[in-house]
Amino acid sequence: MRTALIEAVGKVTVTTVPDPTPGPREVVVDVAACGLCGTDLHILEGEFAPTLPVVPGHEFAGEIVGIGSEVSELAIGDRVAVDPSLYCQACRYCRAGRGNLCDNWNAIGVSVAGGAAEYALAPVGNCVKLPDHVSLQDAALIEPLSCAVRGYDVLNTHLGAEVLIYGSGTMGLMMLELAKRTGAASVDVLDLNPDRLATARALGCSRTAATAQELDQPRGWDVVIDATGHSAAIQDGLQRVAKAGTFLQFGVADYATTATIEPYRIYNQEITITGSMAVLHSYERAANLFATGVLDPAVFISDRLPLAQYPQALEQFRAGVGRKIVVVP
Repeated sequence: MRTALIEAVGKVTVTTVPDPTPGPREVVVDVAACGLCGTDLHILEGEFAPTLPVVPGHEFAGEIVGIGSEVSELAIGDRVAVDPSLYCQACRYCRAGRGNLCDNWNAIGVSVAGGAAEYALAPVGNCVKLPDHVSLQDAALIEPLSCAVRGYDVLNTHLGAEVLIYGSGTMGLMMLELAKRTGAASVDVLDLNPDRLATARALGCSRTAATAQELDQPRGWDVVIDATGHSAAIQDGLQRVAKAGTFLQFGVADYATTATIEPYRIYNQEITITGSMAVLHSYERAANLFATGVLDPAVFISDRLPLAQYPQALEQFRAGVGRKIVVVP
């Protein structure tokens, strides 16, 4: 089968490897589409993946074409989206129901071969069956949506909140869509890319701007979400949180990124600073939301490229051109 392969830091190719064989509790998925994500760039840059080479791709869906000897829950021909999370189920965090913080955390497409390939292996328990009306080539959006659902679980926001989102890429736009549906009074979006801001306006945000100063809201916002992972946005966002407000670090920053906090202000104004790590008890809910049309795939997916162009797709993603890019085997 054909597959993308991150061979070493900075080196990605498309190559041919043997077709996968499922273990007793695994299935083989004929991948319909695989989304690109910032995590893929981090892996290419030598972060996150414990070892290289690795087949990337943790956002994918497809049809089951092979099943292990002990699989009874699903059958060949079933259409599924795949939760990439692999938890050990034995560490203190797994036993506490916090598998996303697993001491031995692994993921399909990060530590084991992923969905940037014609076929991918997945544990049967990681597969969510999809209704017939959901397009498999769109269902790669379910994994990032599940991360956004987890973000809103962490926020536990109240009705009528004023929300500010840094970044209007895929994840920022998903947080916008969820904010609208969780009772926000207003949702403002910041980005330096005017084309992405135009998409945010089309999706019904309250205001857009390149900087928070342009919005002239000196009291700040009840909820501030960084969906960029960039230090300048994070640092600015920390200053925009209103009294009793919450700052959510949602974007994935690289290991070297730092920001300065003001401990007295956090104490005196009862500000919460929190983070949201990947998927936790949110994948199936995201699949259900996706099936109801919570996202318009035509808006979110800007490019569909063949698997053979995976290296070029990564470079396009790195350049910030478009929104969600998916590769189609």
